[in-house]
Amino acid sequence: MGLISGEDLQWVNDTLKKIEDKMVPVTERNRDKIPYTTDENGRFDDRSDEKEICWWTNGFWGGEMWQLFKLTGNEMFKEEALQVEKKLDKAFLNYNGMDHDAGFRWLPTSVINYKLYKSDDSKNRGLLAANSLAGRFNMNGNFIRAWNDWGDGRDTTGWAIIDCMMNLPLLYWASDVLGDPRFKKIAMAHADTAMKNFIREDGSVRHIVGFDPFTGEFAREYGGQGYGEGSSWTRGQSWAVYGFALSYIHTGEKKYLETAMKVADYVLSEIPDTFLVPIDYRQPKTDDLEDSTAAAITAGGLIEIARSLMGEGKEDRAKEYLTAAIKLLKALDSHSCDYTLDKDNLLTRGSVDYHGNGHHMAIIYGDYYYIEALMKLNGSALEVF
Repeated sequence: MGLISGEDLQWVNDTLKKIEDKMVPVTERNRDKIPYTTDENGRFDDRSDEKEICWWTNGFWGGEMWQLFKLTGNEMFKEEALQVEKKLDKAFLNYNGMDHDAGFRWLPTSVINYKLYKSDDSKNRGLLAANSLAGRFNMNGNFIRAWNDWGDGRDTTGWAIIDCMMNLPLLYWASDVLGDPRFKKIAMAHADTAMKNFIREDGSVRHIVGFDPFTGEFAREYGGQGYGEGSSWTRGQSWAVYGFALSYIHTGEKKYLETAMKVADYVLSEIPDTFLVPIDYRQPKTDDLEDSTAAAITAGGLIEIARSLMGEGKEDRAKEYLTAAIKLLKALDSHSCDYTLDKDNLLTRGSVDYHGNGHHMAIIYGDYYYIEALMKLNGSALEVF
């Protein structure tokens, strides 16, 4: 990016070289896996069996491999990306597993493969995923349903979540490829509903909103993975920052960029001086719980906002967001990364949610978004989303 200093660019390139040096042996010992987290020995697990193939994060290892292939030219990374894409075919046969996270699974795998090589098989997979996502659209409330019922008595028919903003680029892509406006219209309708119902006046974000599925009326919010109702789950904030920035990029609608900036400004007002991101911006101040994945995703979103503002000639505002993104990434580099070769993960201190047991652990999407954000800064990143 044009606004990055020579010193910071050198740091980016040095950090990416550390990542390359680590990920070559890590990938060699994890061939044919689809990792999510690590075991007690720091070794990746594998979510590629029939029972786990629909796990929502299963596209990120493939996406990480494509980014590393772009960075290094090492064919091993490409081969790993391709095996993930093929294994995900089994997910199409599981209705309950085909939830709103189709974008997270197939944008970093099939869609990027199609963009690079025009593979007909990859195009087919991406369009099947896009049609599945579009089929979740509730016309009464203009939202995409998040999940199918889990069999635990909860009725999720009217539930939508802020994470889905990151899945919308799958629909924008399908409209472009097919020349069919339906997918884009669905994506924009959902984005408009999210803008109205998920983004509070101060820029904080609801995680889960329940709508009446028959009338489309707002029913209530749920605390979700954050501290509680009315709180500010940091990864949800990051999905909003990045997701609305992407909807602006794909549509040119200024309201989406303005919403991304509104959320980003709230985030920047809440981030600690250390730039180590908590799990919830409204968690008790005595807590030391962090979520490194939220920091990495936020950085990527801030970079996209900065790029969009530069395109409008607003370099001063762009510099503010870019500076914050670099501070987030440097804090991760110095505090929350493991570059040793005996541990498979890069980021440490990722957290699934506030109240569960998934605190300060390795999570694959944290690694993906950390690598992607660094590559955005030196101009080498594949535009996956």
